[in-house]
This record gives sequence, structure tokens and C-alpha cells, in this order.
Amino acid sequence: MIPLWSRTQQQEYRSRVRGVLLGGAIGDALGAGIEFDSLDAIRAAHGPAGVTGYVPAYGRRGAVTDDTQMVLFTVDGLIRAHVRQAAGGWHPPTDVHHAYLRWAATQQDWGPDERRKDLGWLGREEWLYARRAPGSACLAGLSGPDAERLGTLEQPKNPESKGCGTVMRAAPFGLLIGWEPALVCQLAIECSVLTHGHPTGYLAAGAFAVIVHTVLRGGTVEDGVEQALALLAERPGHEETTAALRGALAAVRAGEPSAARVAELGQGWVAEEALAIGVYCTLVAEDVRSGLLLSVNHSGDSDSTGTVCGSLLGALHGETALPGEWLAELEGRGTILQLADDLVLELSQGTELHGPAAGPAWRERYPVG
Repeated sequence: MIPLWSRTQQQEYRSRVRGVLLGGAIGDALGAGIEFDSLDAIRAAHGPAGVTGYVPAYGRRGAVTDDTQMVLFTVDGLIRAHVRQAAGGWHPPTDVHHAYLRWAATQQDWGPDERRKDLGWLGREEWLYARRAPGSACLAGLSGPDAERLGTLEQPKNPESKGCGTVMRAAPFGLLIGWEPALVCQLAIECSVLTHGHPTGYLAAGAFAVIVHTVLRGGTVEDGVEQALALLAERPGHEETTAALRGALAAVRAGEPSAARVAELGQGWVAEEALAIGVYCTLVAEDVRSGLLLSVNHSGDSDSTGTVCGSLLGALHGETALPGEWLAELEGRGTILQLADDLVLELSQGTELHGPAAGPAWRERYPVG
């Protein structure tokens, strides 16, 4: 449960949760149409400044990718974990794993299977049944004969993978502001090894969750990075993630923001590079718009770096700071808002939603079994 707050503090928290999910989705959509293009190709097609707004992807403007899909299913899993806790069970990685299996079904099925009782409302959203360049490690870890096995730190899925598919979906763990940072980090790690087993992959996800968590608790992004670095130092295999975060801080101090400085941090295909680019673009952003555009105009995984940057900017500034014209065209905006509000409801009023006196509506919305 979140701490006892005044009404004003609760409203601020809700705005920032919405900001994280909407901001991440906007960054994802800005990068979706240029994800596999070089910076030269982006500028040749869209002008010297590169993209300055949405460009068509997957048949429309404002389309999101697997990044936003997996973020939404992460939130769904966290809500169900809290519902299950009220009934006497508590193992969030299991609920998140089940949520990711439901996401995997959206990548191969034409639409929701109405015979399935576990889908809940999110799993019945037909617009999510779309294949949007999902990461190979995510698909491999959640399909085939090994799909039902829970990856663990001792026996992770895809032990050699550190792709950015582990970090782009990790922001929701930072929304658990009633938790201590070390526990947020641990949960993000345990849910990363469901698909990505390389230490750099899961530690980058843990670090990202801690940075989001710090910001939602009132700290700066720099505070979050320092908190993450302190926690990383306790973990074996942290060196690449630590170096990437320190590189992002050094790039901020190096001079004027530029695509060249983004390129020095990498292309974002692997977890630590996506994290470093997202953090750098957030720290140098004059406003939400400029930070997001810097985060996607590069030769690399533009949608994932946009997702990381957008999530952080949304955490810092809340939903009202997000550009209205980008919100208006964003695919799935209503679903994203509903899920954000449901998470806040669960964390703040869960006992009223599924306590002894509550009806079945919430458990039908978020079934656990």
C-alpha cells in the first residue's frame, strides 16, 4: 500500500503514474516509425532536425510497439499480485510471468480467446493483438516447451541475452513507492530473468526501476542514478551497467546536447545502452518535447530509448506536461489511462476493492488463480 497522504499528494502521485505510462508510450510511438533507420536516413526522409512528431508506423500515426504492450502487461501483473496478496498469496514474479504469457498470446493469436477465464479486461483489448517487432528474447522466453517455467536468478531464461527488452518494460516497478529501493530493484531483476538472463540485462532493468522510484518519491534523476549505482555495486556483474550510467552523467557534463553525444552512448539495442541514452536525454532536456525528440533521433533502437526517456520525463513532470497533440493521436491512450488509474486504486484502496465486503467486480477485472 502507498503511504497515507493528503488528497493533493494522492492526486500528484496519480498524475505521475499516468505520466510514466503515457510518456513512455509517446516515446515509443515517436520512435516506432524510425526504429531501424540510421540517423542519416532519418534526416534525409524528415529534414535536418529528424522527426519532429509522429511518423506513420504499422498503418497509422501514434502507433505503439511491443515496448508499450509489455509495460501494460507488467502493470496488469503487478495489480494481480496485490490482489492475490489480499487472499494470502504473494509472489509477484509469478503474476508478472503469467501476464507476460498473456502478452505472448497477443503476438500469435488473432484476438482474445473468450474461453480463457484468466484474460481479465486488459487481455480482452483487441487492439493489443498486434505484432510490433517483439524482441527475440522476449518471444523465446515466453513460448515453446519452456514457456511455463519461471525463470529465476539461479536458472534464468536466455542466460546470454542482455537485449533492451528487459529495460524498456521495467518502469512500472518504480511505481511501487511504498517499497524500499532495494526491494524495487530486486523485483525488477526477478521479473527480468523471466526472459533475459545476462547480468547486464537484468541489472539495467533494476537500475531503471530504482531511478523511476526515486523520482516518484520526490528525488531528482541524478539522485536516482546515485541510488541505483549504490545498489548495483552490491551485485556481481554490474560493471557494464555501472559504466553506462556513469557515461550518461559524463555526457551531460561534456557540453551541449547533441545526437553525436547520444551516439557515443551506443544505439540502444542492448539494455545498458538504452538505459544510458534514456537517462542522458532526460537530464539534458529543456522540456518534455526536446528530450523525447533527442532520445529517438539516432541510429538505433529509437522506440526503446524513447520509451525509457518518456517514462522518466513523465515521472518528473506528470501527465499535464506531455504535449497535447502527441497525446491526442496516441494509440491505446484510453487503455493506458485506465490501467494507470487502476494501479493507483489498487495500491491506495485495495482493501475496499477486494476485501470481505467488496463485490466480485474487481476480481473479475483482475482474476488470479
